[in-house]
Amino acid sequence: MPKRLLEFRDRTAIAGVGYTPFSKNSGVSTLTLACRAVLAALRDAGLTADDVDGLATHRVGDSAPPTLVGPALGLTDLAWHLDQFGGGSVSHAVVGQAALAVATGMADTVVCYRAINARSEFRMGGTGRGVPVSPEVQYQAPYGFVAPPQHFAMYARAHMLRYGTTQEHFGHLAVSQRANAAKNPRALMRTPITLDDYLTSRWIAEPFRLLDCCLETDGACAVVVTTAERARSLRHPPVLLSAAAWGGGTSHLSCQDPTVTAAADLAPRLYAQAGLGPGDIDVAELYDCFTYSVIVQLEDYGFCAKGEGGPYAASGAIDLDGELPVNTHGGFLSEGYVHGVNHIAEAVSQLRGEAGDRQVPGAQVALSTAQPGYVLPATSALILRRP
Repeated sequence: MPKRLLEFRDRTAIAGVGYTPFSKNSGVSTLTLACRAVLAALRDAGLTADDVDGLATHRVGDSAPPTLVGPALGLTDLAWHLDQFGGGSVSHAVVGQAALAVATGMADTVVCYRAINARSEFRMGGTGRGVPVSPEVQYQAPYGFVAPPQHFAMYARAHMLRYGTTQEHFGHLAVSQRANAAKNPRALMRTPITLDDYLTSRWIAEPFRLLDCCLETDGACAVVVTTAERARSLRHPPVLLSAAAWGGGTSHLSCQDPTVTAAADLAPRLYAQAGLGPGDIDVAELYDCFTYSVIVQLEDYGFCAKGEGGPYAASGAIDLDGELPVNTHGGFLSEGYVHGVNHIAEAVSQLRGEAGDRQVPGAQVALSTAQPGYVLPATSALILRRP
């Protein structure tokens, strides 16, 4: 591991988190959602907009860029900002890049946010889009193969055929995350479900049923990144950024093994940077646009062998009282889909010991991940820890 990356470890921290309510129709603009989440995160940290000199977000479709959010908050001279093109795969890279800006002195306090009206306005699988996120889409669209559930369903089917993964495995994961959401006042879906509920939910794109798919959500979430030293003087105990990694390769839409994601290549870099391994992770917030996405990440981040993600999830290991609690807030399947950032915020809450009924006792180290590299050939992840 290059010395420069080891020097990055634990130099920055997340000092505040903020949310808007999650809903199916926010009734306000995406810009308003962004401003509300940023201000909520600052209040949580004990800061004001006057303390901010950096803003960062990522975008596909619906978005509120920093160049609009800044002036709306009265910020007329940002020292640093980032408007990263890309979907959920770059959601954690945004925070990593903000941490680099803070660690190198380019900025002192950066708020990273994502705001979307992804249910009432721009729907991820909707029609009428502009430039597609991948040039390969032009070869698939004539056959009606354009919506995210269709793409991910093919990856899931390949995993089922190769390793014997079953719909019951997917279902156990959906049931576990809903049980977590039942303990989360923010969650859109809090009514517990059974495996029978899962198996009788309607088809979306085989092998995915309704309860395999994340929620289309209106909402926003934000986190405040500053130096570890400064964070120690703020309202909450700091949550240190021990590692941030991002990267990519060849798109899975065309020519890669569909049962292996970009996370398999990224994970060793991430763990090396933190000086930790899979066995050190106390809680994992794994990007769950679909149930299968979690199962394949359990394998590619080293929590079980390739092909064993389904049985591992069904064993109870990922439950709140299991060996690796996963998506303790209910994830995108049950809390709401804010394109990655609400996973980071939940990890912070767990490490602060502020997660209420869903708190993992003694949580010291958390992994939070982005979309693992399907559709766009990129992914990103963070390892956070208590001092």
